[in-house]
Amino acid sequence: MKEKFYISTAIAYTSGKPHIGNTYEAVLADAIARYKRQRGYAVYLQTGTDEHGVKIEEKANKKGVSPQEFVNEVAAEIKRIWDLMDVSYDKFVRTTDPHHKEVVQHIFKRMYENGDIYKGEYKGLYCTPCESFWTESQLVDGKCPDCGREVEISSEEAYFFRLSKYQDRLEKYFEENPEFILPVSRRNEMINNFIKPGLQDLCVSRTSIKWGIPVSFDDKHVVYVWLDALTNYITNIGYDVDNETDEFKRLWPADVQIIGKDIVRFHSIYWPCFLWSLGLELPKKIFGHPWLLTNNDKIGKSKGNAIYADDLVEKFGLDAIRYYLLHEMPFANDGNITYELLVERINGELANVLGNLVQRTISMGNKYFDGKVVNKNVIEEIDKLFVEEINSLNSKVEEKMNNYAVSDALTEIFNVLRASNKYIDDTTPWVLAKDESKQDRLETVIYNLLESIRVCAVLLRPFINRTSEEILRQLNTNIESFEYVSDNKYELGKPEVLFQRLDKDKVLANLA
Repeated sequence: MKEKFYISTAIAYTSGKPHIGNTYEAVLADAIARYKRQRGYAVYLQTGTDEHGVKIEEKANKKGVSPQEFVNEVAAEIKRIWDLMDVSYDKFVRTTDPHHKEVVQHIFKRMYENGDIYKGEYKGLYCTPCESFWTESQLVDGKCPDCGREVEISSEEAYFFRLSKYQDRLEKYFEENPEFILPVSRRNEMINNFIKPGLQDLCVSRTSIKWGIPVSFDDKHVVYVWLDALTNYITNIGYDVDNETDEFKRLWPADVQIIGKDIVRFHSIYWPCFLWSLGLELPKKIFGHPWLLTNNDKIGKSKGNAIYADDLVEKFGLDAIRYYLLHEMPFANDGNITYELLVERINGELANVLGNLVQRTISMGNKYFDGKVVNKNVIEEIDKLFVEEINSLNSKVEEKMNNYAVSDALTEIFNVLRASNKYIDDTTPWVLAKDESKQDRLETVIYNLLESIRVCAVLLRPFINRTSEEILRQLNTNIESFEYVSDNKYELGKPEVLFQRLDKDKVLANLA
């Protein structure tokens, strides 16, 4: 049996088409999932859509359709974008699925029977876009601390989850498991801003809206969207309160849950307490990734700066966008996307460092040896150092990926690609080609370059899979080793351009 690896994204809210910042999370999770599959894990990647709440109800009314019709359309669009971005999910879940709704009702009732949910009245400051209640002290400049929009006073009968009951247990868990939340800065934020001030019982039902999962024993109420949404991670892998399937027992707990930094609170505070209420283990890790900004500003339709993945892929190609998202987003700090930066990365890194190296090397192999290249082992000191660098790459990538530092893993691969270009400059194959006595030395040099490209192509597979496949096709090899192989026999294909260089001024003019 392969070791399992369960990874999830937050489920995308079906209020509208996802912009490139929303899309980043799915691509990030996909790269981690593909990496783990490549390393022999039995990976399960779950993503999907969050489809209930007052905001959906309002948008559907405004459009003149039912909420179900509205979310059907948006969920299909989100799935289309994820498929376009080559996200290799194992399940795309929807919170309007009948099975999910049924299990959520069972979960709510079990928590109520356990004494963790009770009926009361809520009066507070409510942010409709975030579906969140806030206290006066939590507001920032009188507005929602998450999205910066106006809040309104709301009062209604509601059921509450006894979050306060789990205060001490949560504090202790955070203390004993310092790497439960990544990066560490997110953990510190949760402790200082939410746990230390004291956990307040959480409103988990609404009576003022109807678009939600009805509470089975009190149909005036619908389940609060966060209890509904968070439980998708277990309802869709075979959990029910009186029936834990073999699939659930195999997959849970999740190995890592990938979420945006703005919803770390829900996943690291509410979610653990919900799971404890059900007697379940917590996920092993919560990774709150940073935001992707544009021109260093938050992306949003209301700001008029929304950029969409399908538009970018149409203009620049899938792997160019995947590379940019995965490489330009730091581990802990916000990333930035602009068309200028995108063109610079495509030209400087994809076309020049990677594409040019592959084309030059295969061209030389074809020109000097009719495409048939073997290792003649005419070795100099520079070769030993170069092969050492190739062979150390896998462990560097492994270290970065085990810590979910995806951008850094890509940087390590491109460091070896740059070293390969330097190796060409230092060994001067075109000079060796002019000397009949240096033919074995020349073939050794070309062979070393081909092996470097092959190793990098294999290691690039989780990030830019289609480009990786194309490189291996041009090399005409199916060897998947992560290290230098000394006895490969290359019969090279025809070199083809991987990434076209772009004229930045023309691109920007056309976009304008």
